[in-house]
Amino acid sequence: MKKIQKYIINFKLHNERLCKLRVKGKYNITLINAYAPTEDKTEEIKEQFYDDLQYMVDKVPKSDLIIILGNVNAKLGKESAYQKITGKHTLHEETNRNGELLCNSAAANNMIVMSTKFKHKQIHKRTWRSPEYNIINQTDHVLVNQNKKEAIEDVRSLRGPSINSDHYLLKIILKQKLPNIYKKKLIQLTKWNKTNIQDPKK
Repeated sequence: MKKIQKYIINFKLHNERLCKLRVKGKYNITLINAYAPTEDKTEEIKEQFYDDLQYMVDKVPKSDLIIILGNVNAKLGKESAYQKITGKHTLHEETNRNGELLCNSAAANNMIVMSTKFKHKQIHKRTWRSPEYNIINQTDHVLVNQNKKEAIEDVRSLRGPSINSDHYLLKIILKQKLPNIYKKKLIQLTKWNKTNIQDPKK
């Protein structure tokens, strides 16, 4: 746990639906965990959620890698209007209202949905199941800055782990290097070579 703590810059809880964790990296990473209102909630409630999300995004330093992840209750379809944001590897054919709001937010912040960018079997796209197992959805998603999308190498659901939930875990492969502060420490350790100092020919 101590090894992880030294990379944490801060954690902020915004409300019961949104929180933010900032960690050190090659470029610092801000993770925003989101739990969006369900499809049957009013437009006013949904708009308030996205206003709150926008407030959090606006507070993130421009140099950070921003990752928005969680249960955003959004079905993303295969409509051509959204494919630049969502990609084509979605589970659903049609985008619901929550999906439209998510895409609008992504477009406004120059972000893309990475959870629908990678080709996987259908079972690895599913993120939620009904108690009767007769309804399957892909409503948990991962978004990232358009200009830093290469940092995420893969996103898929895991059906094996038992987490006592009707949702499946999402596995994200994130490519990152050591922060510069740790690289400097390594350089300092190897800077002076005693053999070279003692040998006048070098």
